[in-house]
Amino acid sequence: MTPLDYEYLQKLLKDRSGLVLSADKKYLLESRLLPLARKAGVPGITDLVQKMKAGSDSLINDVVEAMTTNETFFFRDKTPFDHFKDSVIPELIKARAGRKSLRIWCAASSTGQEPYSLAMLLKEKAAELAGWRIEIIATDLSPEVLEKCKAGLYTQFEVQRGLPIQLLVKYFKQVGTMWQLNADVRSMVQFRQFNLLQDFTALGKFDVIFCRNVLIYF
Repeated sequence: MTPLDYEYLQKLLKDRSGLVLSADKKYLLESRLLPLARKAGVPGITDLVQKMKAGSDSLINDVVEAMTTNETFFFRDKTPFDHFKDSVIPELIKARAGRKSLRIWCAASSTGQEPYSLAMLLKEKAAELAGWRIEIIATDLSPEVLEKCKAGLYTQFEVQRGLPIQLLVKYFKQVGTMWQLNADVRSMVQFRQFNLLQDFTALGKFDVIFCRNVLIYF
């Protein structure tokens, strides 16, 4: 990869996704884009860049998606979710008692563990939230991970990362070697493709915004 190739990719990724790659991240680009180059039938990143410059929008989207970090797990780091359960929900129940509605946004929801963790916590408060309108909007740049989100289907490894066993038993059913979230929990979350560089106005107003998966990496 030439310095000009790297410069082109840096600018493209910043413009398309907000991702800023410093000069020492060439190894990261190479490790993620070389498999994509082979898949596109070219020997290296320089050839990949040439194809992108020739106007291949689908390839550009694939490159942006390949550079997106989709690391996430249920109840990630535990403390923010404990705070949501023990402090935020009780305060919101009091503050929004007049309108009986809550809107929550999970930005960069990745494969869905964060919004589904919030949905399960709200399910646990079902008695206190009876008659309330609950909306959880989960957005991500990647259409591929959003498809996984909608299915609510996770491997044994994924459900073992952070998910308490009592919630696994209560809200999941086993499907072969996988675990699927019950339909009533899945229906609490709306998944939408959204680029965080876009105007947020169309998403509306929210009572709570989880953007930890963004802040951790940016």
